[in-house]
Amino acid sequence: MRRRTFGRTAVAAGLVALVAGCGIRTTSVPVDAGAAPSRVPCSVTEEGTTGAALQGVPVRVFLVCGSQLEAVDRRSPLPEEKAGGDPVRTATGLLAQLLAEPSESERRAGFTTAVRGPLVVSGGHRGDPAGTLRLSRQPEDLAPTSLSQLVCTFAASSAGAGEQTVLLGGPGAYAPKRYRCTTELRERPESTPPTAAVPTPSATATG
Repeated sequence: MRRRTFGRTAVAAGLVALVAGCGIRTTSVPVDAGAAPSRVPCSVTEEGTTGAALQGVPVRVFLVCGSQLEAVDRRSPLPEEKAGGDPVRTATGLLAQLLAEPSESERRAGFTTAVRGPLVVSGGHRGDPAGTLRLSRQPEDLAPTSLSQLVCTFAASSAGAGEQTVLLGGPGAYAPKRYRCTTELRERPESTPPTAAVPTPSATATG
């Protein structure tokens, strides 16, 4: 009996020595190495870009890549002389870009879009603060990732209200809200964009 116990002890000691010799530290605590690194490049190269593809006004939109929002530079067919100065026209061009399917090079880089039609953007209602944009659907009714794309794309353009915000409302009589594009939102676009109430001009004058 003692001989068997000694034999088992010797085998166990040998295994421990073998593991230690391989440079592996034994531990009784489960180790979480985290998620495997993403192989999605999330970067579009300009290889093979033709002169025709470079025509138009440069715009920047936010697409989904690797479960985050990443900025992508594109060209809008909007005439250059009409590109600035009109927030509604700018927002309309950007919305068209978000509704379009990603190009082949964007798809290879891992980009997708969650924005789906039918969806239209127009100017504010009477009594709305200047710079308000109204969507044909209530912003809260959109999928969170879709709304996050719209918020960050509009807020980063001349259609925004400054400081990475945009004034958005829906087709109804509900007051618009100030939506903010934050670093946290770009990292987690499936979350609800942070908002703040917007005082109407009449309320401001009364106060």
